[in-house]
Amino acid sequence: RIDKTAGYLSLVERNKQKPSVRVLQDISEALGVNVGWFFQSDPDATGAERQYIVRAQNRRRLSYSGIGSTDYLGLTDHLLSANLDGQLALGLSCYEPGGSTGDDKYDHRGEEAGLVIKGTIELSVGNDVFTLNEGDSFSFPSVKPHRYYNPGDVEAIVVWANTPITLRP
Repeated sequence: RIDKTAGYLSLVERNKQKPSVRVLQDISEALGVNVGWFFQSDPDATGAERQYIVRAQNRRRLSYSGIGSTDYLGLTDHLLSANLDGQLALGLSCYEPGGSTGDDKYDHRGEEAGLVIKGTIELSVGNDVFTLNEGDSFSFPSVKPHRYYNPGDVEAIVVWANTPITLRP
């Protein structure tokens, strides 16, 4: 159902291969579970806090594999949502200078919005390209092909939200 071999899935199951976020989304859809099922919540949180709170030191880091490094093209994402059981995902993206979501634009269902809290981000949506600086925000339908890129010489940090939950490829 996800266009991957049984051998590949076996490697993922045995923790010898880390799937990309796109593959993880495909696996979750095939299994009929929310993608949040794959992400352990804060083990130190107790009771109600586990449902609602993410402590800064316990953020879940998304690792993009298959590129030859732990960081996908100078991009590191952290989940800020306490769980992924609802329709909204909140995250924090850190782009090294020259970092991006890749050379190609991508699209997915839903909407996304964000706030640049440090540095500069170049956002491409469809044929439009926007330069966003610290304090600037954005929102758009995610079905439009889009791409993020840090053209600056300092790290860029963006807080983002997606609905429904769709993690970056």
